[in-house]
Amino acid sequence: MTEVCKEEFGVAAGLGPVEKWTLSSDSVRVEILSLGCVIRSITTADRSGQSYLSNPRYFGAVVGRVANRIAKGRFVINEKEYKLAINNGPNALHGGLRGFNKAVWTAEAVKSGVKLSHTSPDGDEGYPGNLNVSVIYRLEKNTLSVLYQAQTDQTTPVNLTNHSYFNLAGQGTPDIYDHEVTISAESYLPVDDTMIPTGEIKPVEDTLFDLSKPVLLGSRLKELPGPGFDHNFCLCLPSETQLERKCARVVHSGTGRVLEVSTTQPGVQFYTSNFLDGTKKAKGEATYPKHSAFCLETQNWPDAVNQSHFPDVLLRPGEQYTHSTQFTFSLI
Repeated sequence: MTEVCKEEFGVAAGLGPVEKWTLSSDSVRVEILSLGCVIRSITTADRSGQSYLSNPRYFGAVVGRVANRIAKGRFVINEKEYKLAINNGPNALHGGLRGFNKAVWTAEAVKSGVKLSHTSPDGDEGYPGNLNVSVIYRLEKNTLSVLYQAQTDQTTPVNLTNHSYFNLAGQGTPDIYDHEVTISAESYLPVDDTMIPTGEIKPVEDTLFDLSKPVLLGSRLKELPGPGFDHNFCLCLPSETQLERKCARVVHSGTGRVLEVSTTQPGVQFYTSNFLDGTKKAKGEATYPKHSAFCLETQNWPDAVNQSHFPDVLLRPGEQYTHSTQFTFSLI
């Protein structure tokens, strides 16, 4: 049985009141904000019964219309070019300057959870069409499920995800080097120096991106060129049916915590917080330095709107965008 509670969280300047919704089961508690559809915190237990808090400083937002990067902030639909705000080097990232993470969503209680809704008007951040979006968070026992849905009146790219950061060792732990990661993917997308996929779909076998068997993050990050992982792992190829599948498992042996992720999305962006710099402070004055958390962002492939051999990212009038992801917490 999941308890669902609502309370006022505060007021966002120029946007209005913000609500906090709390979902509580016997083993997990999740706090969700109507601002940005944010998962504010996830509290569960370690092997000794102590609590663990994740995403305390408003990380965990739903990002859109299009998660990840679009090359040069441009794309073409029906021979018309659309230009987006540039907010990540030469590229557009996570919906633009005022993406879905900066909107106050309308919230209502549903069975075992909360439904949040948002309307993105035609031309919003440069995207075509009026887009109606809803996200349903449900907590059932030790599994948090996220259901994304959207409809449009003009053809537009849509790629929604949740950008939660996790550290299974707990609040204030400075790194994730003792986390053991498995990602069930046979290929990944190499990127250029602006983090845009080159177009190649490369097998992970015999590369440092082979996470198909458990890998200790600390040793792998030392070997990996560059600042860390910020890459799409391909869960299915464009020709394959996008069925729900288990995509990742992360274990922290010290606390005994386990996070397992399953999704209907064709990819998962594995990110090791390469660009956190310690300036963000949380409860108890804890900070978030580089490699202090990881993200498993289930989504379509980056820049798919510009790469025709990637899975289709366009939503058309009369179609229903529907994807789901499950986060399951347990102990070893």
